[in-house]
Parts: sequence; structure tokens; C-alpha cells
Amino acid sequence: MEILQKRVKRGKNSTLSILYINGVRRGYVVEDKDRDLHSTMTLEAIKATKVHGQTAIPTGRYRVSLRESPTFKRTYPWLLNVPGFEYIYIHKGNWIRDTLGCVLVGLSWGYEGGEYCVRQSKDLFDPISKEITAALAAKEEVWYTIEQAYEDAAGRLLV
Repeated sequence: MEILQKRVKRGKNSTLSILYINGVRRGYVVEDKDRDLHSTMTLEAIKATKVHGQTAIPTGRYRVSLRESPTFKRTYPWLLNVPGFEYIYIHKGNWIRDTLGCVLVGLSWGYEGGEYCVRQSKDLFDPISKEITAALAAKEEVWYTIEQAYEDAAGRLLV
């Protein structure tokens, strides 16, 4: 299973992305501020730029597993080996205040007060969580790729 997150809009402290699963557009993602980190940077460079609880994870490709959150006592899709970050989950939520670096998914999006949000989060999270769980149970590898796609060749914002 291939999950692709394309970052398309920047808010003051939030980042909006389009989410694709196996090439099919499924919804949106909101994260903390994109500080242009990428997985090939040194750990020292990531730590020098990262603001704890206020930074989107580095662009790159990550293996997905499942892990029970000690806080929420529920199993979530978990992005492995994100440099400079720990316990990055895909989960429900609407605003960046609902996360500490994790990715929040939703069927639609909004923009209020200079910040992006996702809406109908449960309506997207529940089915994709089941799909990821089924793929892993079938011994299929699940990968999550994050790319920047803020502008096209003419400098226009996508979406």
C-alpha cells in the first residue's frame, strides 16, 4: 500500500496537504508548520530547525506499522523512523492544536484565522485505518510518502 501526502498550502502555523492512497485522492491532511525539513538532512540540522510540537515532519518516505498510543489507549497507524521525531501517528483531529506533530486526516478542509484545518476527520480516519490494518495483516508493506507540491511551474498554488 502506498500513501502519498502532497503539501499544497501553508498557513501561519499550519500546513494543508492532499492525501492519496494507491494513487486515488482520498482527502486532506493538516499538520503543524512546514519548516522545510527533509529526511535526508542530518539529525543535528533537523533538531536545530524543529520547534517541539509546532513542526511538520520531514518530507520523505516512511514505513507504516501499528502501535497503541499510551495516551489514548487505541492502536493507530504509526510512521516509523521519522528523523528527529517520535511516535508520529495518523489520527483524527481537526486543528493543529489537536496534534503534537502527528498527521490529522479529513474528507474536507477549511481556513480560519490564517490557519488550515481538516473536517470530517472520523469519516476519513476510520476507513483508512481499517485499510492499513488489513494490508499489514495480509503481510503487505505500507509506505507513507510526504512531498512538497506548493506551486506548479507557473508559480500557482495547487488545489
